[in-house]
Formats: sequence, structure tokens, C-alpha cells
Amino acid sequence: MTVNFGIAAVIWIGGVRVDQGHMQVGHIIAFINYMTQILFSLMMISNVFTMYVRAKASSDRIGEVFSETDRNIGTEKTRSEADAENASLAGRSRTELVFSERDRGRIDFENVVFSYEGAGGDPVLKNVTFSCLPGETVGIIGSTGSGKSTLVSLIPRFYDAVSGTVRVNGADARSFEPRALRERIAVVPQKAVLFSGTVAENIRWGKEAASNEEIVLAAKLAQAHEFIASFPEGYDTFLGQGGVNLSGGQKQRMSIARALVRGPDILILDDCTSAVDVATEARIMAGLRGYSSGLTCLVIAQRITSVMDADRIVVLDDGAIAGMGKHDELLRQCRTYREIYRSQAGKEAAGHA
Repeated sequence: MTVNFGIAAVIWIGGVRVDQGHMQVGHIIAFINYMTQILFSLMMISNVFTMYVRAKASSDRIGEVFSETDRNIGTEKTRSEADAENASLAGRSRTELVFSERDRGRIDFENVVFSYEGAGGDPVLKNVTFSCLPGETVGIIGSTGSGKSTLVSLIPRFYDAVSGTVRVNGADARSFEPRALRERIAVVPQKAVLFSGTVAENIRWGKEAASNEEIVLAAKLAQAHEFIASFPEGYDTFLGQGGVNLSGGQKQRMSIARALVRGPDILILDDCTSAVDVATEARIMAGLRGYSSGLTCLVIAQRITSVMDADRIVVLDDGAIAGMGKHDELLRQCRTYREIYRSQAGKEAAGHA
């Protein structure tokens, strides 16, 4: 705008002087060119200072993140101490990190309270207590903002509980080094994340050493093998960034296959079948039940048909457990679940009633 006002002023004043015979038109054009070059140079200098201020603030923030201490079992460690402990844990065998093979895949929430703002903030989860037994499929349902995703984020230690205990494989989750703990867990988020590369490479990202047979088995369990096989190049089909050449449901099934090829003890499905039709979703869940008798599966869903057939359903309401049990039990005993069912009741829900 400054440049435009400057040009307008030069033309106005120059026009008057040309009319008076004191200046030629060529002088005005030359003056405008010189003025715009000077103004653009000043604007670039101003942008440099602006970018410097932003970069300085970002640099300070990055420094704060790198200097943050590691919290583990209620104690704070310096970065060097945490790195030394992580290196020690990385050298151990995986069986050393599992206290009991009998509890492999077991999850226990014991009076768990969590707040994103720490002990002084408003709790997002309030005294949550329940257990997931090895090989069990547990559905978690509730309204938006009830704390479903936050609850399962405590299992792989994306966050630690403010109070209470989260136990994985019979041991306090905070006693595990995060990387070793997450090797046992596979999380499938609602938004599928795919990369540029072949279909096989995207699935193999869950387990780098996976064989072709393992990839095909995982794809079949996720109901992805059929559409992958229909591609001219099959598992060697190249995907664009973000899987732009796949539909939403195909992306989600690819993400499930990637998680299954990992061979986890615990599988967390965070509303990852929202773009999949009900019939395909039912086949996926049936395949998971037959995949491994020891696989513990947590299914977070907005759609009630996604959890109807689970071994147990946990109903969350405002961060607290409003009910727990099988579908028929909750319809009789839990008002929150009954309201969710009635709001979704139609052809889709009636078919499972």
C-alpha cells in the first residue's frame, strides 16, 4: 500500500510539473522505478527482522523441549541419566520387561485420574478403574469429549496419570522404558497416515523385517487384501503422499494391516473404522478374534455397532465410567448407553439388536 501511495503521489506531482514545463514524462517514469526499488529493499529488510524475531522465539522453545527432564516412576532424571537408562533397557531382552507371561496383554486401570494441566487442572479422567484381560476385546464408547482417546493414550505412555496406576502386562506402565513398552502395543488412529511408497512398504512400516507372507496375512485380516489384489501391480502399487490414490476406508484398512503385522500384545483401534461400512467392519472384528487368542483389543468408537459384539463395553461420560458390561446388560442398566443406542437406532442398529 505504501508503494501504491508513493506512485500515486509521484504521478500527481510529476503531472503538475510536466504541465508547467519543468519536467519531462521520462523523468517521472525513471523516478517511479528508482522509488519502487528502494521501497521494496526496505520492505525486505523489515521482513528479515520479523523472521528473526519469530526464529528466536522458536529456537527458545526448542531449547526448552530438549532440556526437559524425563519423568519415570515419580522421579526426575537429567537427560544424561535418562539416556543411560534407556540404553541399558534397550540391551535387555523383551521377556525381562514382562513380569509375568500369564499377564501378557493384560491392562489394569486403578483409580486413574488425569489432567492435561497437571495436578492442579480440571480432571479429564476421574477415578477410572477397570481391567482388560488377555485376549479380551473391550469396546469404549461415549460422547465427544468424554475422554476415550485420552484414556487409551495412558497405555503407551503418551501421558502419565496424575494419580492412580495404569498397569500393562501386570506391571506399572511407568516402570517401562517408553520405547520397550510401545514395542508391545499397536495404535491405529482415526486419521490414517500413509507415505509415498508401495503398498507393501507402507504395511511393512509396522515391522521392518516382515515377510511377504506376514504382510498378506495382515492385509487379509484387515480386509485390505481384496482391493490391493485388484490393483494391476498388487502389493507393489505405488501410493502417493498420504495415500491420495486410496479412499478413506481403504486407508483405514491399510493402517489396521500395518498394526497387525507388528504382532502386538495390545491393539488399540481409535475410531479407525469410521469410514468403513458396517459389514466390512464386522469381518475385520471377526478376523481379529481369530487372529490370536492372546491379543487384547481396545475398540474406541462413536458408532455403537462397532462395539456391540465386544466381550465388554466401557461407557464413559464426562471422564468417568457410567457403565460397564455387555450390550444387553448396558441397555437395561446404563442410561447413558441407552441414550446413545436410541440416538443411533435405525436400520444399522436394529440389525444388531
